[in-house]
Amino acid sequence: MAKLGLVVHEGREAAVVQADALGARLSSEGHEVRWLTDPGGADDLDLVVSLGGDGSILRAVSLLGGRPVPVLGVNFGQLGYLTSCEPEDVEASVGRMLRGDHGIEERMMLSVEVRRADGTVVGSDHGLNELVVERTGPTIRLAVSFDGSFFTSYAADGLIVATPTGSTAYAFSVRGPIVDALHRSLQLTPVSAHMLFDRTLVLGPETEITLEVLGGRPATCTVDGRSVAPLGEGDLVVCTASDRTARLVTFVERGFERVLKAKFGLEDR
Repeated sequence: MAKLGLVVHEGREAAVVQADALGARLSSEGHEVRWLTDPGGADDLDLVVSLGGDGSILRAVSLLGGRPVPVLGVNFGQLGYLTSCEPEDVEASVGRMLRGDHGIEERMMLSVEVRRADGTVVGSDHGLNELVVERTGPTIRLAVSFDGSFFTSYAADGLIVATPTGSTAYAFSVRGPIVDALHRSLQLTPVSAHMLFDRTLVLGPETEITLEVLGGRPATCTVDGRSVAPLGEGDLVVCTASDRTARLVTFVERGFERVLKAKFGLEDR
């Protein structure tokens, strides 16, 4: 018998109803089912089922805290780029997963650390999609260094460091490139840059990216939408590829171009 965790978007009634039904059926078959709401509940799980949208999958990956547990995403959202089945297929999909009839996509993640000007670490997190440093007032200036070597400074509303998975999220909305989700790279994209140089930089996955707040204008650091720390002058945000990966369940050879066509409604001809 398996141990399963359910991560549910409780603001979507249909997701809650289906989670209740799925949990009852699995429990009747002898499986252990937990509603996963904090990292402590993730110990010893064999599978996590996320019922919601892409945000629910991000929450599931965060709650797992690096544990190598597969996540099956059920799409109750709009785009559902990270999900692998629709609500009407959830029982069949969970059954296939429990039988081992599935694939796994390993997605790279980010490791983020916030340091004060004196070197004190005041926050850290791991993310599947992106790190965002953005203004909380007027336009900010951020100095960018790669592997300890200064590159340039940006005047902008913010900077995004995205994984390939996150390239179709916030980075996509500010005209960053679409990157195959199984590729390994880091994409640095400015948000509303007040300068001529405003293109995305695609960097190697081994690159250490450091963002330093210049001047007295306040900013904030978030990872996958979660607040890490407020930022002031001289504060540093250091980002690298994480030693963690997200393990997303798949049932077919999805193919980069097929996912794009399906999720963005692209025509065949």
